[in-house]
Amino acid sequence: MLCLQPHPVLVRLYREAASEQLKFDSSLLPMTCPPLPWTSVNSGGYLLSSVKMIRLPDAISTHHKARLAETPTQQLYPSFDSLNQLSECPWILNKSVLDVVIEVFNNNGSDELDIPRNISSCPPPPHIHQGMTKAEKAAAFKERAMLRKQKAEMYSLWCDTLYKLSIANHFKDSVFWFPHNMDFRGRVYPCPPHFHHLGGDMVRSLLLFAKGEPLGKEGLDWLKIHLVNLTGLKKRDSVAERLTYADELLPDILDSADKPLTGSGWWKQSEEPWQTLACCMEIARAVRSPDPLKYVSHFPVHQDGSCNGLQHYAALGRDKHGAIQVNLHPCDRPQDVYSGVATLVEKQRQQDAADGVKIAQTLEGFIKRKVIKQTVMTTVYGVTRYGAKLQVLKQLKDIPDFPKDATFPASFYIVQKTFSSLQEMFTATREIQDWFTECAKLVSQVCGQPMEWVTPLGFPIVQPYHKPTNNPMNSSRAMKINSRADLYLRPNVMKQKNAFPPNFIHSLDSSHMMLTSLFCQRSGITFVSVHDCYWTHPSTVHIMNKICREQFVALHNQPILEDLSKFLVEKFGYKSNEFKGDGSAQDQMKIKLNKLLPKYPPKGDFKLENVLDSTYFFS
Repeated sequence: MLCLQPHPVLVRLYREAASEQLKFDSSLLPMTCPPLPWTSVNSGGYLLSSVKMIRLPDAISTHHKARLAETPTQQLYPSFDSLNQLSECPWILNKSVLDVVIEVFNNNGSDELDIPRNISSCPPPPHIHQGMTKAEKAAAFKERAMLRKQKAEMYSLWCDTLYKLSIANHFKDSVFWFPHNMDFRGRVYPCPPHFHHLGGDMVRSLLLFAKGEPLGKEGLDWLKIHLVNLTGLKKRDSVAERLTYADELLPDILDSADKPLTGSGWWKQSEEPWQTLACCMEIARAVRSPDPLKYVSHFPVHQDGSCNGLQHYAALGRDKHGAIQVNLHPCDRPQDVYSGVATLVEKQRQQDAADGVKIAQTLEGFIKRKVIKQTVMTTVYGVTRYGAKLQVLKQLKDIPDFPKDATFPASFYIVQKTFSSLQEMFTATREIQDWFTECAKLVSQVCGQPMEWVTPLGFPIVQPYHKPTNNPMNSSRAMKINSRADLYLRPNVMKQKNAFPPNFIHSLDSSHMMLTSLFCQRSGITFVSVHDCYWTHPSTVHIMNKICREQFVALHNQPILEDLSKFLVEKFGYKSNEFKGDGSAQDQMKIKLNKLLPKYPPKGDFKLENVLDSTYFFS
């Protein structure tokens, strides 16, 4: 008689597992019921799991908790209402796209479609034998190290994609929700960390609104315009030109929808291939329906801000020239700030090349929009020259024809010219940034307090950048025991002053999004956001666009700089009886603080109401 018995090691593992309470954190996944509404900073989100309204480690959140405790609850209602509105949107899976993604993943992925390959496709390491020279052995060891790193990266990406597809497959027959919370600046995020609409191209392509709406008169046109926007081919064309281009592409669209992996593969050439494929399938279903006007669509259409950080700076400074560059002012076709900066950089390069500057001559033909785009985009959020150099360096390395030995000096040169071009184009932006930086420096240096402010919606913000002191309460053990340990930390002046300009703009960006979400809810339309990218049904894009512009104007019609100055003076300013009067350095800094805080930069003559008529403000 044959007797099968488990191995003793396996038995021990099962016993150990059974003896422990195995738990799975449900907050890692979407919910299959509507989230619990936020009614206070400690109540909301998941029904059973505990989740923080503000994403901050306990060790550095005491200042924020103190400010929230001082804030009247009704002052936080707009933030609660916006989080609840975003959390209440139900979602379903796009099964058609999911099937295609799984097929590509199971067939060893695709570099073209950004689906990671299995580590089995990684080439074998080179063989090292006795007959090799020292140089050959060194090269072989170097190649082995590179292959180990490549294999580790491939495996990490493969596991990440497998996990996301597993979640999608699990929820493919369900309606689900994403509870939301926010970071300390007020920027909103879904709570589940792995699978949500803030994810990459592949994950976004899998998500549909659970609630469908008939396309109506304009819905199909918005689907087509959205498709062209996703490809990135015609972003600088007018809306009418994009629509004409989409009509010309209809055979390719239908071929992509019908034969995604065996047809001509037009969708694969897009900047966002998986979302493009999803849109192709939706357009195909709509045009083939008996009446496209009555076709019920669950598909989300996006409208993106045009370099949103610079839009807020241009509005704060009423900078007319800057407003035109970032589409706050009505124009016949969209203005592209990245191309504008690239043009200025190229003019300076041509002049330097004529003067005999070697690196300028080497860069002839290589000053492209793509090379400087990321630097322009992140300058407004506080990127340093070193960080910008790394961004440009990566772009230059990706250009096959560019000489590799010139990438470092070329990146340094381009960053210098890009920063000077931005200062030329956005003078008011630089003045406001400098004022922000100096205010934060004085507050953190003179007052010894972290920079803080209140958003136009009433949400209090404290920057959590501290430097440990010699106080005994700073030990890691004490910080765990005493929840108020961070009160013994002094602010990190460098981080406080460098982070304040981008964090303040992020808080304005979030305020605009929250206002738009609340008024979209009032109008009865679906709205979700990915920061400055707003989503709604194809049939309600025109309503969302109108609300988006109205709320931007309403936000910036408030005296934002004036209110910030007043808040800082009241919070951190010094009275005359507080001065020592001995001419000390501390007295001089206090005097400088009192003089500087009210002196925000002067404003230009741009009329905010022009935003209401700007087609390409969000497009």
